[in-house]
Amino acid sequence: MLNNFLEFLSYDFVIRALIAGSLIAACAAVLGVILILKRYALIGHGLSEIAFASCSAANALALPPLLFAAPIVILAAFLILFVSIKRRIGGDIAIAAVSSFALALGVIITALSSGFNSSVYAYMFGSILALDNQDVMLSALLSVFIILNFIIFFNRIFIMTYNEDYAKSLGLNVNFYQALISLMTALVILTGMRIMGALLISSLIIFPAMTARKLASSFKAIILISALIALISFFAGIFISFNYNLPAGASIVIANAGLFMLIIILKNLKELIN
Repeated sequence: MLNNFLEFLSYDFVIRALIAGSLIAACAAVLGVILILKRYALIGHGLSEIAFASCSAANALALPPLLFAAPIVILAAFLILFVSIKRRIGGDIAIAAVSSFALALGVIITALSSGFNSSVYAYMFGSILALDNQDVMLSALLSVFIILNFIIFFNRIFIMTYNEDYAKSLGLNVNFYQALISLMTALVILTGMRIMGALLISSLIIFPAMTARKLASSFKAIILISALIALISFFAGIFISFNYNLPAGASIVIANAGLFMLIIILKNLKELIN
């Protein structure tokens, strides 16, 4: 098994998949910490369904899917933010209001145009081994962008995440930082769709952050552990996918969910023993 896996790693397309996938997984996990703490955990799910609808429309119009979807998804992220803040609607409610409509629209567009062909399935479930050098470059640039923003604005993001009213009292432009988080989330969704697909990409945002919250209490520790868990789950999922000939995206989700349940079981056992 080990020899076969080492041979698997000798292929260029596998290396591209591992580099791009691990970068996106780590970025999604870091953003997931903020989104969960602010109760915007479902934004990844909502934006991915909007991205699917946009890619379906691009496919029907014979346009480049990601270039067509990018402005729509980014605009949707800002719109969800605006509606939830200005109209005093909960973030998850605002997300649910647009995500189901977007998914239904995408299915209808697909059914009326090309049907559910291989490219549509790639949008829905991902195609991690079909990544090219451009995908790796986009993942690297996105990672640099997100890491730099976290380094530069870490303290302000921390304050804004835990207490918006206190952040406003300090004179921080809360709307700007919320918009920045929305922009980074939209970019992660767009880039990660190639890896996980629209139906699974939100798991990269939710599971690592939830698991990290079970293991740490400080904001910085949760972020670091979340990124580490995302990487472990990603490589475990790829290993499972290769050895059992399973879809890569679904295997990564199973690895994330399995690690989360394992942590819960271990914590419950520890409480019983103590």
